[in-house]
Amino acid sequence: MITSKKVRLRKRGLADALDSYVWQTDPELVRLDATPVLTTTFARYLSDYLSEIRYPSPNKYVFAIETLAGKHIGTCSYYNINETKGEVELGIMIGNRDCWDKGYGADAVTTLLDNIYRATSLNRIYLKTIDSNHRAQRCFKKCGFTPCGRFTKDGYDFVLMEIYRKQWEERQIEKAHSVEARPPLQANSLS
Repeated sequence: MITSKKVRLRKRGLADALDSYVWQTDPELVRLDATPVLTTTFARYLSDYLSEIRYPSPNKYVFAIETLAGKHIGTCSYYNINETKGEVELGIMIGNRDCWDKGYGADAVTTLLDNIYRATSLNRIYLKTIDSNHRAQRCFKKCGFTPCGRFTKDGYDFVLMEIYRKQWEERQIEKAHSVEARPPLQANSLS
């Protein structure tokens, strides 16, 4: 489990299956994710979900995103790991609409970036997002990603974004300096 300022990233569990199913059958959410609406029954979905948990792909790591209060609000993952090129693709979905525009997505992405770059020798993390999903693009820019291309696939227009290890390291130095530059907290006197 990885805890940050607003969220925890943890292994997915059986209790997360219903939320994930609801999100993957929601037309608006899957449109933002450029995937087809799931049409299978929950029983079939649950069987596949449990199989993924029991026998995870060695090239994909999926995490549940929960608030610090323990509410499951989405998923994030990294996949298409290419050790030769030194890169990996990142994905995220905040399925709980009540948690949109509150910083949970940016916190989850930043936490996952930090984890990937600290735990691996990969040099580039990239992602794709629907061209019209400006909320996601703002979130990714806030996390340090920069646009690096566009492409069309399956009728969707995408923006490709990336962050290199060097950029991430520079952001870590900036964060450390901004913390050092803050004035110390003053204790209130009780006179």
